[in-house]
Amino acid sequence: MPLAVYILGLSVFALGTSEFMLSGLLPPIADDMNVSIPQAGLLISAFAIGMVVGAPLLAVATLRLPRRTTLIALISVFGLGQVAGALAPTYEVLFASRVVSALACAGFWAVGAAVAIAMVPVNQRARAMAVMIGGLSIANVLGVPMGAFLGEHLGWRSAFWAVGVASAVALVGVVTRIPYIPLPEKKPQLRQELAIYRDRQVWLAIVITALAAGGVFCAFSYLAPLLTDVAGLASGWVPWILGLFGVGALIGTTIGGRVADAHLFGVLLSGITASTVFLAALALFASSQVAVVALAFLLGLSAFFTAPALNARMFNVAGAAPTLAGATTTAAFNLGNTSGPWLGGTVIDADFGFASTAWAGAAMTLLALAAVAVALRLQRGGDGGGLVRSRLIAKGGAARGERTAPVAGTAECAAGSPTQP
Repeated sequence: MPLAVYILGLSVFALGTSEFMLSGLLPPIADDMNVSIPQAGLLISAFAIGMVVGAPLLAVATLRLPRRTTLIALISVFGLGQVAGALAPTYEVLFASRVVSALACAGFWAVGAAVAIAMVPVNQRARAMAVMIGGLSIANVLGVPMGAFLGEHLGWRSAFWAVGVASAVALVGVVTRIPYIPLPEKKPQLRQELAIYRDRQVWLAIVITALAAGGVFCAFSYLAPLLTDVAGLASGWVPWILGLFGVGALIGTTIGGRVADAHLFGVLLSGITASTVFLAALALFASSQVAVVALAFLLGLSAFFTAPALNARMFNVAGAAPTLAGATTTAAFNLGNTSGPWLGGTVIDADFGFASTAWAGAAMTLLALAAVAVALRLQRGGDGGGLVRSRLIAKGGAARGERTAPVAGTAECAAGSPTQP
């Protein structure tokens, strides 16, 4: 695996810490900003909305710019967003800083994923993405609990300052270790890349990713108040249990990244099913301290076991547009990270209690399972994804008198694809 991929994973550590650390900081932020916990939870959705909008927007805007320069600019803006959040005098300013940070984070994810995928063979895509997602897992193991610890002892603003420092370290890594990556001789054509959105397998991949991610983070976003108000644990336990979620995430990413290239649909079906079962168990046993602690670990494991397969699936069905494929995956994950916390806040506001967020999350993952079943049925019927783009590529090649090879993920390659279940 190229060193640059690991540097991207290191950068994702800073991005992921900022994205998810608010799950352990909602109570102090709500108190300091004089807002309710569900309203503070909208800061999580604000970041996710910024990611949803920013990923495709910045992918298109930077399509013809040097990859290394783009990554440097985006991680710099992200770091400045953390400083703005640390200094925010009002809830509105903090909200705006989260959106700006999210835009930069989304662009970095989209471009970084395309860079990582471009540097490895097709049958190592899931492993390359597992390295990047591993940075996110380590953020959950170390960054998120440390943010909660800092929030508990030094105030929530100190967590933002810490992420700002981590962003500066990531910037140094990108500047010194990411090589210059030349643009293709033929400049990317926006119209050709946008053609992937005519493929129903691409839309199914978006739906699956959004629902699978949203279901888990519907409950995870409100895990801190569930631990203290429902399970009766002291607030000092929150960082450790968030860290346990991260340990599960790291283990899940490692296993999923090694298995998904050979058994993509098997990973999707088993991982999302496990998340559904664990969410239902969390709702049923939310008042049991032992059960909640164990389920926090298991949810991290199941959610991130699935993540490399979700990423690889999108690149398989949209491989002719790698930058937009990365952007679309990022947007899909954050559609889930937007809808999940919003749905969780809605059921809390309706006086169903914090445990109800797990029931709502389980409903989302059940829908994700149904979408996986549809995608698998279509693939077995000959539509493996990428049909639109393969026809466009073949048409363009024929017009130039070229012989075109099958595109990974199309029906022509389905029989020999390493991603078959």
